[in-house]
Amino acid sequence: MKIFTIKQAKAPVVPIILSVPHAGTAFPSEIKKQYKKRMRKHLDDTDWFVDKLYEFAPSLGITVIKAKLSRWVIDLNRDPESVPLYNDNRLITSNTPTSDFFGNSIYKSSDFEPDEKEKNRRLQEYYWPYYRKVASLLEERKAQFGHALLWDAHSIRHRVSTIQAQPFPDMILGNNDGKTADDSLIKTALNQLQSGEFGIHHNSPFKGGHITRYFGKPSGNIHALQLEMNKILYMDDNEITYNSNRAEKVQKLLQKTLTSLIQTMQTTL
Repeated sequence: MKIFTIKQAKAPVVPIILSVPHAGTAFPSEIKKQYKKRMRKHLDDTDWFVDKLYEFAPSLGITVIKAKLSRWVIDLNRDPESVPLYNDNRLITSNTPTSDFFGNSIYKSSDFEPDEKEKNRRLQEYYWPYYRKVASLLEERKAQFGHALLWDAHSIRHRVSTIQAQPFPDMILGNNDGKTADDSLIKTALNQLQSGEFGIHHNSPFKGGHITRYFGKPSGNIHALQLEMNKILYMDDNEITYNSNRAEKVQKLLQKTLTSLIQTMQTTL
């Protein structure tokens, strides 16, 4: 089964790779029926339409990798051993989750929940191939330009009470408290994001997931930034339907931000 798709740059390539790990909705046929049908129908934890939101990226010279599998099959933004990324009592799902963000079971019964053998199989067949491809793309850009940046694109519901009581801010830039990217890239991203009409948080309540922390090694000339955004910025308030008018405003800011990051990488790094 194809576990990711690649959209090649449509302009001369730049040293940025864009990752969309949570917009997938597919389930392998051999395990699909183990999940509750009503849960599969709605897939509340999916980063709906994030790939559509960034459809302009190839025109900037950015290569895009998007996961096809649902995060309920394998969560690519979790530690491979499911070591928690936070310790503040929020609900934290594993790399092979058994519940959604609200604690609802996603499997028909506990008998279908993955055991250690199944967890390892999914890591080997679904998780690490995505990581190897991202690593390969970054190394290609580094070989060509001397450095590379991974932009990890996410979205989240307006409110998830099991993570925090308050609604989420509009956008959250994460870089593990400055550890995953050069200061010049962080400042560029923040300055451009803050120039728009949206509220921007930095490393709170998200510091970047495992993808950002795994790949972001500034000392090795590979940088990583995660952008989490509130779904109602580009969807209707029901968080089901894509809203083109809202999305257009977000896309303009994202395009401006990524263009400025390209310029910073050309002139500063």
